Amino acid sequence: MKTIYKLLGLLLIVASCDSDLDQFPSNIASSDSLTDFDGVLNAAYYYQLGSVTPMAVMGEFRSDNAFMDEAPFTEFDEYDNGLTAMEDQFFGPFYTALYKSILSANNVIENSTNATDIGEAKFLRALSYFKLVQVFGDVTVNLSADPSLTDTSILARQPASQVYNNVIIPDLQDAISILDVDIVNGRASRFAAQGLLGKVYVTIGEFGSAEPHLAAVVNGAANAGISLKDNFNEIFGAEFEVENSEIIFSTQVSSSITDEYNFGSDFWNWFVGDDSKSDYPVDQDLVAAFDASDANGGGTDLRRAVTLSEDGLTAIKFPKDGGLGAEHDWIELRFADVILLYAETLNENGASPQQVLDLLDPIRTRAGLTPLDHTILNTQALVRQAILDERRLELAFEGQRWFDLVRTGTVDAELGESVNSNFHLFPIPVSEILATDGVITQNPGY
Repeated sequence: MKTIYKLLGLLLIVASCDSDLDQFPSNIASSDSLTDFDGVLNAAYYYQLGSVTPMAVMGEFRSDNAFMDEAPFTEFDEYDNGLTAMEDQFFGPFYTALYKSILSANNVIENSTNATDIGEAKFLRALSYFKLVQVFGDVTVNLSADPSLTDTSILARQPASQVYNNVIIPDLQDAISILDVDIVNGRASRFAAQGLLGKVYVTIGEFGSAEPHLAAVVNGAANAGISLKDNFNEIFGAEFEVENSEIIFSTQVSSSITDEYNFGSDFWNWFVGDDSKSDYPVDQDLVAAFDASDANGGGTDLRRAVTLSEDGLTAIKFPKDGGLGAEHDWIELRFADVILLYAETLNENGASPQQVLDLLDPIRTRAGLTPLDHTILNTQALVRQAILDERRLELAFEGQRWFDLVRTGTVDAELGESVNSNFHLFPIPVSEILATDGVITQNPGY
């Protein structure tokens, strides 16, 4: 059983109320009667499970990596207001789970005297808000363990920029100052916080601020036991997850502890085509991208055989063989991702093409490819595209592609169509709008 779930035990979540912001694990004592907040912290980790499948589907099926076969799920590729029909399946559970994680984290932050617990809670709160802002843009902010149930004005959505600057970034800075660099399976660490903070800064285009944090992870990785795995196929699969040197932070999944939505830990099901809504989910544009990598990389891209089935119709990166499908952890941050973000940051900060592209060499060598030639990719724009292409193949089906396209402003160019920027975000759950009498508003276009 996974580390966190050993501690979590047989936690049963039963929560019901008018708004998902007013959520508290009903079997956990109120803060004034607690002296040990380990159970509350473990609940904050646990609630991340409900975000896993929605994040996987949004990141891949909204992008040019995967597609749905069955209406109304085909709305993921139609870029109009039809996604509101997906609330019960994706956006509602995603929204609820993350605000539950936030509320549990708030309780630890406000009331615990254990510094490490507070550091982990701040990491989880930042991670939750980062996911929420990536998906919805402006969101409600609650930093209290006991929010008012009468003052509905506190539910009004706050600008995404304020959520980044007033919550996500300060929380991660605090977590960095508190947590140790050592990675304990399933727990937040200093480098997890530092890597995530670097990713946050890249997302909002603050590359100068991103560079020192990403550099700290890249340069300090060896001493912390972080490294690229020698073989790409040793990153994924339940048998490789314990003490995996490449995984900096993951949301742990265990068949012994089900999530409260009965699907949050089944992200792999959508990729391998086990859901009839997408029997053959792989977009052939991704297959073509692997073909191009073979042609231009001096060999066969070894990531293809790990990522895609032989016929190129399904994604097998998280294999279901051996009955271990339900044990796959969801990788939130791994070392190759940080290296690619660091390369992107250096490029945006004016480093030479050679300095930037040299960072990609270990990733490409592992994939069986030759280094990229800086005498050909000799401009910032060419290097920028090369990094985006590398991220697509390296991180395919890890829930990142759509969010990469949005943050790099390449949605139209990569999809080959004009997409209204309103639909770069996803719809706020209508149930939240109704429950708050319109205090929580809908995103434009929906």
